[in-house]
Amino acid sequence: MRILVTGATGYIGGRLVPKLLEAGHSVRVLVRNPAKMLDVPWVDQVEIVTGDLGDAPTLVPAVEGIEVLYYLVHGMGGSGDFEQAERTSAMNVAKAAAAARVKRIVYLGGLHPDGELSPHLRSRAEVGRILIASGVPTIALQAGVVIGSGSAAFEMIRHLTDVLPYMPAPKWVRNFIQPIAVRDVLHYLVESATMPPEINRTFDIGGPDVLRYGQMMNGYAVEAGLKQRAIAALPVLTPWLASQWVNLVTPIPRSLAIPIIASLQYDCVIHEHDISQYIPEPAGGLTPYRRAVRLALGRMRAGAVETSWQDSSVEGAPANPLPTDPDWTGHTVYVDLKEKHTDASVEELWKVIEGIGGDNGWYSLPVAWAARGVMDKLVGGVGLRRGRRHADTLHSGDALDFWRVEEIRRGSFLRLRAEMKLPGTAWLELSATANPAGGSDYRQRAIFFPQGLGGRLYWFSILPFHGIIFNGMAAKITQTAQANTARATAAATAG
Repeated sequence: MRILVTGATGYIGGRLVPKLLEAGHSVRVLVRNPAKMLDVPWVDQVEIVTGDLGDAPTLVPAVEGIEVLYYLVHGMGGSGDFEQAERTSAMNVAKAAAAARVKRIVYLGGLHPDGELSPHLRSRAEVGRILIASGVPTIALQAGVVIGSGSAAFEMIRHLTDVLPYMPAPKWVRNFIQPIAVRDVLHYLVESATMPPEINRTFDIGGPDVLRYGQMMNGYAVEAGLKQRAIAALPVLTPWLASQWVNLVTPIPRSLAIPIIASLQYDCVIHEHDISQYIPEPAGGLTPYRRAVRLALGRMRAGAVETSWQDSSVEGAPANPLPTDPDWTGHTVYVDLKEKHTDASVEELWKVIEGIGGDNGWYSLPVAWAARGVMDKLVGGVGLRRGRRHADTLHSGDALDFWRVEEIRRGSFLRLRAEMKLPGTAWLELSATANPAGGSDYRQRAIFFPQGLGGRLYWFSILPFHGIIFNGMAAKITQTAQANTARATAAATAG
């Protein structure tokens, strides 16, 4: 079948596309920025179309000749009227799909109770209704909390349990939730493409376990080899206060924590399991919660996390790449440049560069970097806890602490775009080149485009620290690379 996937760079979409390819389908993906697809392993097997669900004309070429359309895009709320933006996107897709005579739409929404809902759940339900009313047969899967390596729900559970031996928690920890393993979500999504054409409705999907949120946390603790946590439900912790708490002790930023916490105010369990009449359960049955946790932990430890909630850029981060130097003319730009020669081989220098961040740190004043991360968290930023997906390898689009990999030329050049809260936009470039006289040259450039007076004051207020932090960073990176080169040479000689 000819399939269009929207949201292919997201957590679910990035895992669904290879499953569809394995099933023999022809896949087209709609993305706003094709550069985000550069390092995706299946990029050569799909057709890439540039477009935006909010821009109706761009959808016309995207849906041409398509039989099945997967709608996997959903904002989590933020500045502005996100519900109106979601409504507009859904209507644009509905009209484009109907005009192109698409045979099937498959939408992934969320489980929700009847009655009043949080803005996040209300919007997801409305998108489903719009698509079902489009005239194109639609399957709207309503999933419970998705558990898998890299999912936002799993990361929130993991960090809350890892960090806190005692959990003062909101009363929603007593609510009932029906989590579902990401592998089971993908099973239902793939099979929905071939549902009978007369089916046009919602289906609830969930795993075999119905648990309280507190039980989910302690189930994770058991699988992670931790003691079960004492959890006290406190009625004084409002959703807003709870989201601030989650923002501070987990990698989940405030902009994402608020809609997640708001959604947890309700029991979210399946009301029907009609899906079983059309799609059989996966071989071996649906995945129990603790097995889903075990599988997620195994993938994390093996460095095999396929996609992550972090793959989506943070709200407020610059959407466009760094302009080239000649384009800076007429702009206020501040630059901090450090260059150092080292006896290290260019290969060893690059290994240090590509391994930066996460557990390896930033090679200068760890306390200062940690403090900057805490400051960012306090104002609703992502902080340093996002870490990195792989211990040694980076890819374009990867989240890296409070940076994102904007460009990587493996072996020579890395550009990071700042996603911490700033009065301006910032980048950090690190490069390694071979020196004709021997060894290699390291180049480090911090670039800042200030926004207004606040941006200029910010730059000059931190300027004294740059001399310490960035000088120390350049020195330690080159020293580490040189020491690694010396060890490799010694080992080769001994061998």
